[in-house]
Amino acid sequence: MSISRIFSFSGAALAAGLALTFMVSSGTVLSLLTQATIYAIFALGVGLLLRQNGMASFGHATYFGSAGYIVGILLQLKAVPAEAAIVLAVLGITGFAFLLGLVIVRVPGIAFGMLTLAVGQMFFLTANRSRGLTGGADGMNVEWPSTLFGFPMSAIVQPSHMFMLSWAVLILCMGALALVLHGRFGAITEAVRDNEERARFIGIRTLLPRAALFAVSAGITSVAGTLTALNTGFVSPESLHWSVSGVALMMVIVGGYKALWGPPLGAIVYFLAKDVLGDYANHWMAIFGIALITVIMFSPTGLAGALGRLFKGKRKPLAAAAQAPHATQAVQAVPAKPSAPAARTAH
Repeated sequence: MSISRIFSFSGAALAAGLALTFMVSSGTVLSLLTQATIYAIFALGVGLLLRQNGMASFGHATYFGSAGYIVGILLQLKAVPAEAAIVLAVLGITGFAFLLGLVIVRVPGIAFGMLTLAVGQMFFLTANRSRGLTGGADGMNVEWPSTLFGFPMSAIVQPSHMFMLSWAVLILCMGALALVLHGRFGAITEAVRDNEERARFIGIRTLLPRAALFAVSAGITSVAGTLTALNTGFVSPESLHWSVSGVALMMVIVGGYKALWGPPLGAIVYFLAKDVLGDYANHWMAIFGIALITVIMFSPTGLAGALGRLFKGKRKPLAAAAQAPHATQAVQAVPAKPSAPAARTAH
């Protein structure tokens, strides 16, 4: 995708989100869409790692929940302003993930997933048992100030404004990732993912790009965690649990990780299915699990891959129809060769 198309799609997506805020008047629906959008950012980070590194993480809830805890603890201690706390949380988690990535990205396959699971559960148990610092199993309230980045907090937390803020952050993250992956960094990480040994042979240092990609993935996930703390004003150890990482992976699989917009699509579908099926069935996760198996069996590339094939299938007949008149004109323009008897008569 060209840079101009990236900016065009980003602008169109922002306009669509703004139009949606005016079309939907229900605060409950907007709150549901806000949650879906925040988890779309979470799924975007998990899907990025799977797309560019070929690795599935079962511990990304660590960065999702830790962002809220870092902001909450800094605000509770009144160490820094709220704006600085948000920046420190995202940058601190990104830096920590880079250092951790220098170690764990060396481990291939399922061992990598199990290692991320172990790290995540270690953070979960720490938060669960540190009652004096994190509130333990009861969680902790995030004491946001009356203003944030110059805007009143009462206006920010309104459902329509919170949805638009989350949607704008999602589009900004997707656009920035598309620009980064469009360049040299994207080509290097794809080469390392496809054949690490060959990438080393042509002179690419494979460890740093993989660790950097892991850090970017964690940083995006921490942005989602910060938005969750802003939306709810509360953080608990449940946000660090491995099951949250599992839900994010389900979103990525349903949406499809080959396309950058696939994981956010999967997150939105997940939350819509949760809201609709939850009204009709007590065991909606079983129904969603059947849908997940169906997607894996019949469309391994997820909903994004299925939609991509559908649009390509529609484009081909249109392209053929557009080329048909030109082909007919070209055939008519070719002069007919005289037949053999006519040629002999001329002689």
